[in-house]
Amino acid sequence: MIHGEGHTIYMLGIGGIGMSALARYYHSHGYTVAGYDRTPSPLTRQLEEEGMAVHYEDDPTKVPTDIDFVVYTPAVPKDLKEFEALKQSNIKIMKRSEALGLVSEHHFTLAIAGTHGKTTTTAMVAHILNTCGKDTTAFIGGIANNFNSNLLLGQGGDSIMVVEADEFDRSFLHLHPNVSIINSIDADHLDIYGDRQHLVQSFNDFAALTEGKVIVKEGLAIHTDRGIRFGFGGSCDYCAEIIKTEKGVTDFFIFGEGQKTEVRLPMAGSHNVMNATAAFIAARQVGLEPNAIAEALATFKGVKRRFDIRVNNEKHCYIDDYAHHPEEIRSCLTAVKASFPERRLTLVFQPHLFSRTRDFMDEFADVLALADRLILLDIYPARELPIEGITSKALLDKVQLEDKSLCTKAELINLIENEKPELLVTMGAGDIDRFVEPLEKLIKTW
Repeated sequence: MIHGEGHTIYMLGIGGIGMSALARYYHSHGYTVAGYDRTPSPLTRQLEEEGMAVHYEDDPTKVPTDIDFVVYTPAVPKDLKEFEALKQSNIKIMKRSEALGLVSEHHFTLAIAGTHGKTTTTAMVAHILNTCGKDTTAFIGGIANNFNSNLLLGQGGDSIMVVEADEFDRSFLHLHPNVSIINSIDADHLDIYGDRQHLVQSFNDFAALTEGKVIVKEGLAIHTDRGIRFGFGGSCDYCAEIIKTEKGVTDFFIFGEGQKTEVRLPMAGSHNVMNATAAFIAARQVGLEPNAIAEALATFKGVKRRFDIRVNNEKHCYIDDYAHHPEEIRSCLTAVKASFPERRLTLVFQPHLFSRTRDFMDEFADVLALADRLILLDIYPARELPIEGITSKALLDKVQLEDKSLCTKAELINLIENEKPELLVTMGAGDIDRFVEPLEKLIKTW
């Protein structure tokens, strides 16, 4: 699947963060790539500018007739007319995860897994390897600011592949990792797994697929005789110790292999120290020296929508984040409050999925109360139909906070304009991202 000249790939859901990276990878290797997505976006515009045909109507007559195979994302509705028509044909159809797994067979692969933290860690590993001169191909589940892209293309066929390993739909079990990272296993995607036990088992299956070392955060129930444990605990193979955090920059030590390395990370939050420690260990596995890794981490610019500071001046600060699980929200808000302790925190949160809101209703209510002011948008349904009794109003009623309210997307900009919060955080994995640029422009005028 490396040399594609003369072959055509059709992609359903081509505008997704993972699908668009795969589309660009295929295109760079000589394939003709076309696809469907529900709505135009900056990602689909980029694909079109690079020469890929994208359309936005579910119309089987617009599907090319000379397709060699189809790649789809599980986010695509199963009743999509194009999907139904393609399933009736003899064309080979595979999930994105299967296609990515086939690509990974051709590379030495570093795979980064975890219910959260994997996008930032994947971007960190890719940045370290690229900065230190390693030929690297990376598939990142977000826009890495160092590359301004979700894809880093290597120069040769033997480049190291860095890939975000997604647990949704057990996708990561299609990969062929040589080295892997597992940095969190909090209960999530229970609509897929049913319970936490099956989720943990899936991560153990992923560890078993790994040919070499499995880099595991302390306390995780991963059973492997090839593990490298990291954390803040002194009994870990690699231990991190925070020195100080000031103005969004964290200084810390990494102890491992009998030596101490000082790292300056231009990010806040103990969770990002853990992400950086995991990335450090992964880079050691491909032979990079500790001080060179530390120098690369010092120039890491983060990922869009991951503790993404959009405005920071004397009067106002605006941060955007993708967090959509209670533990992610806790990590982000804790880091925000530590970075800006004197400012009143206004949080705009868009819940993602009815099932996740149902499964973690109490946990969401608890963690959202960390804000000083909560503005709650309607639940973003994504692939789901509504569930009776599961609404943003039901969630809001459970949040033990005096200053809280519901808001529609149509009202949000005016509400923020009227309130002019000194510290604003927008958060969620749905279409709340459409407000980031308008809010940034608005706040810069205050």
